[in-house]
Amino acid sequence: MGFKDGFVWGAATASYQVEGAVTEGGRGLTVWDEFARMPGKTFSGHTGDVAADHYHRYVEDVAIMKALGLKAYRFSVAWSRILPQGYGAVNEEGLRFYKNLVDELVKNGIEPYVTLFHWDLPYGLYRIGGWQNPAITDYFAEYARIVAEYLGDKVKHYITFNEPQCFIGLGHVTGEHAPGNIMSRRAVLEMAHHVLLAHGKATKVLRKVAPHAKIGYAPTCSAHYPDTQKPEDVEAARKATFDICPDPDNFMWNVPWWSDPVLFGKYPEEGVRLYRDIMPEIGAKDMEVISEPIDFYCQNIYNGSAVRADGNGGYCYVPREPGYARTSIGWPVTPESLYWGPRFLYERYQKPFYISENGMAAHDSVSLDGKVHDPNRIDFLQRYLRCLKKTAEEGTPVEGYFLWSLMDNYEWSKGYSERFGIVHVDYKTQVRTIKDSGYWYRDVIAGNGIHL
Repeated sequence: MGFKDGFVWGAATASYQVEGAVTEGGRGLTVWDEFARMPGKTFSGHTGDVAADHYHRYVEDVAIMKALGLKAYRFSVAWSRILPQGYGAVNEEGLRFYKNLVDELVKNGIEPYVTLFHWDLPYGLYRIGGWQNPAITDYFAEYARIVAEYLGDKVKHYITFNEPQCFIGLGHVTGEHAPGNIMSRRAVLEMAHHVLLAHGKATKVLRKVAPHAKIGYAPTCSAHYPDTQKPEDVEAARKATFDICPDPDNFMWNVPWWSDPVLFGKYPEEGVRLYRDIMPEIGAKDMEVISEPIDFYCQNIYNGSAVRADGNGGYCYVPREPGYARTSIGWPVTPESLYWGPRFLYERYQKPFYISENGMAAHDSVSLDGKVHDPNRIDFLQRYLRCLKKTAEEGTPVEGYFLWSLMDNYEWSKGYSERFGIVHVDYKTQVRTIKDSGYWYRDVIAGNGIHL
């Protein structure tokens, strides 16, 4: 059986991580431009000023995508390229860049999947409260309208937000990402509510101005899996996947707080009980707005943890084996998460499903023969995709898979110290070299995963 006909094989990037040209084309400042210049916040003080120079090299990059046989390219729009302050005057030059990119993709038979927000909040919005300011929900909806109207019917898929757990949790709970402003738990829950409202308002606007398009949402979290096939362990893993973490330092890292409101129109009862003293003010129609119907559901899945039943109706995490497999960034290698994650998420939310990010950082370099050999990434991808294929064969309606990432890029606070791409980028010369994993992925796509 394998993957269905028309399965979407893609790769993904994000605007601040690849575009560069931060002072060109009328682009406004973002919180990442400021954060990266704060001493000690990023690896060796690296910034995204140049990144992979995708802004100037997108034609070359689309040609590489075509050579790899990609069916789709998931990229994000930089809000501050369209509205330099995040609101107010529209920057036509920024819109033209994305229109030119979309035109180039379509000309080469590659479907654009447009993510409206991937962490790079306009600094002008941050100055007036950022996600804590209720007005941001309308600003985001207006931004969505401008983008969709300008790009027209060539864009048939929109994703509102990428990983809100990260830009709220890492940005305001731990402070390790932009804007690095640690806030109270009450304020963080308020910001989370505004993100969800912005999603709902943007979805409604997109329905009106782009009725031809399908709309999705791309949160993230660990995808836990059962230690054994015993029914009690399976149920324990399911429970762990959808639990609300009571740990005050990790309370943003859960699935249902970010997805139940979107799909069910309500916050999870366990979370409401845990946070009852610090819950945000919820307007009479807020949940109706937040749950404006979407067409597909995404999840970024990189890893998870083994879980077993604790014998008392609960669950416990199984300690990892000494010397367990890790990527160069230190993340565990757990391919089972790409079987159980989609399965559990579809069981709960009943929406066509995409893996919107999956991949690994590796110690890649150009070898003496001029090539980039990354057998560990090939092994990683094959293990994970076999698990995704198995869950698809067993009935999970997996629509597509976006590999992270198309090319090496600016890895946020890690700067240029980690390489996730299937295309190597020499940051000094901007020369691109397709890695062995890129050619391997090309062959997987050509066979629709049949030989995994």
